[in-house]
Amino acid sequence: MAPKDETAQVDQQTSPFGTTPPTPPPGGDAVAQGGRMPRWLPRAMVLALTLIAVFQLGSWAFHQLIGLLINILIAFFLALAIEPAVSWMASYGMRRGMATFLVFFGLLIVTAGFVALLGSMLAGQIIKMVEGFPAYLDSVINWINSTFHTDLRRVDVQDSLVHSDWLRKYVQNSATGVLDVSAQVLGGLFKLLTITLFSFYFAADGPRLRRALCSVLPPARQAEVLRAWEIAVDKTGGYLYSRGLMALISGIAHYILLESLGVPYAPVLAVWVGLVSQFIPTIGTYLAGALPMLIAFTVDPWYALWVLVFVVIYQQFENYVLQPKLTSKTVDIHPAVAFGSVIAGTALLGAVGALIAIPAVATLQAFLGAYVKRYDVTDDPRVHGRRIRRSSPFRVRLRGLFGR
Repeated sequence: MAPKDETAQVDQQTSPFGTTPPTPPPGGDAVAQGGRMPRWLPRAMVLALTLIAVFQLGSWAFHQLIGLLINILIAFFLALAIEPAVSWMASYGMRRGMATFLVFFGLLIVTAGFVALLGSMLAGQIIKMVEGFPAYLDSVINWINSTFHTDLRRVDVQDSLVHSDWLRKYVQNSATGVLDVSAQVLGGLFKLLTITLFSFYFAADGPRLRRALCSVLPPARQAEVLRAWEIAVDKTGGYLYSRGLMALISGIAHYILLESLGVPYAPVLAVWVGLVSQFIPTIGTYLAGALPMLIAFTVDPWYALWVLVFVVIYQQFENYVLQPKLTSKTVDIHPAVAFGSVIAGTALLGAVGALIAIPAVATLQAFLGAYVKRYDVTDDPRVHGRRIRRSSPFRVRLRGLFGR
């Protein structure tokens, strides 16, 4: 039996510093492997970063293309508006492209003629105002001299205006703002061309667009899409009909006023007020009333005041009486819903939203109405706005007392 070297074993287990090292736990390799990063974590991090990058890129692209998307939306509703006329001409054998071209050409001729007539009228009135400005200035100076006992002269007033710092700064600011105005005009023309092209394609290729949309849907969904398209055409046409009718009523009312006051170019001004006030939302009323006031001022300053009072009164009548009634009849929505939809559309898309809010809400309401299940209404008096009168115990006692 070999002797055991206990001293050697103690020396092996004892560290050089005189301390005994701890015994390593069992399964150390497994713990070391468990402390590593899981294999799925890098892939998850890469996927999360990719999704964030795609979302940021999509958000940036959407904000860059928001102007184009709004123009396409306007073009789509314009195509829906001219769809009845194009379909009517196409039913007689005319190609849809030619029918769409004739509709747009007619609108272009009417618009160009109206703008040319209005421009010539406005230019003539501006020239008249410039030529008559010295006479107006003399009358104002004479009134000031006679009222306040001053000694003003037109030459002194003109010299003070010409050499004033305000006029010099105004001319400088106007000169620097010419480029901005030119850029805005060119941008507006480009937007108008974009809307016209898209609306032409939507109207001319309407059947092809519907077939392409229905080809990716099952038969049941195809019927729903076609019904929604037909409802949108009807509601958009009804909305434009109501706007045209209100423009006609507004034009007639303002023509009677301007003709009675003897304001020149009363028919053209009446057409201007009717069209601008109805088809330019939010600021259309102010633009429509400013031009008749300006022309009336050249005749008599008091006439301009009368025009202003009439525009304000008629606008209140139109907003609270005429527009809710006509809009609810043509697009079949409640006046409160129509008013709320205009406010919501303005908050979302500005003037464009105010213009297309009512036909969009009417289309959505008519389309969803087919999926709402309705029941027979009970004959409860409360349905008709009459309250049920119930006898209280106090009334019963009084009735019994007086009955005795």
